[in-house]
Amino acid sequence: MKHAVYVRDLSVRYGKLSILERFNLDVREGEFLVLLGPSGCGKSTLLNAIAGLQDIDDGEVWIYGENVTWADPKDRGIGMVFQSYALYPQMTVEQNLSFGLKVAGIKRQEIQSRIRRAAEILQIEPLLSRMPAQLSGGQRQRVAIGRALVRDANVFLFDEPLSNLDAKLRSDLRVEIKQLHQRLGNTIIYVTHDQIEAMTLADRIAILKGGEMQQLASPDEVYNRPANRFVAGFIGTPEMNFLDGELRSSPAGLQFATPHFALPLDTYQSAAVLSPRENAVLGVRPEHFGIVAEGHLTGSVQLIEQTGIDATVWVDTPAGKIRVRTQARHGLTPGDRVSIGIDLEAIHLFDAASGQRL
Repeated sequence: MKHAVYVRDLSVRYGKLSILERFNLDVREGEFLVLLGPSGCGKSTLLNAIAGLQDIDDGEVWIYGENVTWADPKDRGIGMVFQSYALYPQMTVEQNLSFGLKVAGIKRQEIQSRIRRAAEILQIEPLLSRMPAQLSGGQRQRVAIGRALVRDANVFLFDEPLSNLDAKLRSDLRVEIKQLHQRLGNTIIYVTHDQIEAMTLADRIAILKGGEMQQLASPDEVYNRPANRFVAGFIGTPEMNFLDGELRSSPAGLQFATPHFALPLDTYQSAAVLSPRENAVLGVRPEHFGIVAEGHLTGSVQLIEQTGIDATVWVDTPAGKIRVRTQARHGLTPGDRVSIGIDLEAIHLFDAASGQRL
């Protein structure tokens, strides 16, 4: 498969502070790749380095086979959409869309053709004569996307474009951006700290922490086979439950054991042969616990968070507090004693010291 963007051994430092160090990334042609991670992980720095807006200390950036490491942003064949919209307030929507094209010396007829196409795709034709101050937040972001779209770029870079919008607008525009990608097929690199955006938009997700790649995989892969404990805890709402224990041998085979329960591991899918070890961590997503007649643990209901279609039940057990995702109409009240079962085919094991998946 052809690659649209190569980042090779990229380093960005501010004095002695290293933001990215020998960072590598390949983005496939036509791919929707999301850079995901907490604040300060380096995702926006990486995007700006690809765009040419960030000076780099070492490494290379290639876009469609061309080394653009020292090229100006305007010469990189990219379109960029910012969090802040960055519209010219004294210009109409149409003037905002056309300004960059005029500066580039594109002919008037071609400019008008591109604007009509972008306005039709984004459904902003009625807004072309309005000023930015007359637009809603969602309309302004559509215009900002349109301004990138008219550049006819091979690669679009989105820097947290939905973070200034309310929840409903974020949801609506998320769908529009995904449909836009499906329609156009351009390569998109999208920065966000919102895991819902990442999971719903991405073909692949690059999860960063402290300037280092933790995992690069499909949404399904990072959710069901997280590479380490950080990814496991960062992806998923409510957060994955973690319980400390050990791997030990038994007559029936290897087990994950705590002083309060033991689980057989014969159904656990591991890339390597598991062996006994003193320090291991069990990860279980809340939906993979169940409140049953006879389970692996018992505890007392402490708190119930209703979220409409389902609920998160916080249960205090001898092994620690556990979040259980269950049906909203569960009939439970705080103080109830419950028995909790674990789906043995959906557990995760991590090394306690390194955090890596076992």
